[in-house]
Amino acid sequence: MTEQPADRARYRLLVVEDEPSIRTLLESTLRLTGYEVSAAENGQSALVEIQRREPHLVLLDVMLPDLDGFEVTQRLRAAGNNVPVLFLTARIDVDDRIKGLSSGGDDYVTKPFHIDEVLLRIEAILRRTAVQGAELFLPETVLRYADLELDEGAHEVHRAGHYVPLSPTEFKLLAYLLANPGRVLTRAQILDHVWSYDFAGDARIVETYVRYVRKKVDCLGPPLIHTVRGIGYCLRLPREPGGTAEQ
Repeated sequence: MTEQPADRARYRLLVVEDEPSIRTLLESTLRLTGYEVSAAENGQSALVEIQRREPHLVLLDVMLPDLDGFEVTQRLRAAGNNVPVLFLTARIDVDDRIKGLSSGGDDYVTKPFHIDEVLLRIEAILRRTAVQGAELFLPETVLRYADLELDEGAHEVHRAGHYVPLSPTEFKLLAYLLANPGRVLTRAQILDHVWSYDFAGDARIVETYVRYVRKKVDCLGPPLIHTVRGIGYCLRLPREPGGTAEQ
């Protein structure tokens, strides 16, 4: 269900765009739709605004005059800031989209874009990420498997007692796997559940994010996230002592 403007008013959005006409279009449309909006015109200003205003989502142009959008996102993630990022760019190559997502972004819209598509993607990201004020999970739900624990209320993951920092999208992916232990989940099922809409059959986004989660979770104990070739992924214990997950 699409949120009404009264619900959107609780979300702070930051628009980072160096082209004045596009920046003005996004700012005015998002405000009319009900969001609280601020703006920046380059990467350095974006980093300052993000720290100052703590937005719930950043609409981030890739081609900025100082730091590009990918570098801005990498700096945020390196500093432990997991604010969701929606990239806006004229680059249309699939490899560029994968590069953007691998830098820590949550989604990607190519220019020229239709404003309704941007609004749809924003709402999809806000639905699937645990932003402040959004009641996306039951507060007391804890998912466990072996020595892996995910607390949806606290939005925290621990493996063998060690805290595992995850981005919102990584968290949603791991929660889906933990909710279905021992079951093989297809890439299409993961796309539908985690990203909330069709990604035109591009399974590489799933592969990319499974790789991120696996690196963070499976480095702390026996591998739990396994690839079932040609089908998808499964959360289970290794079938052989000391076994490794398929990459």
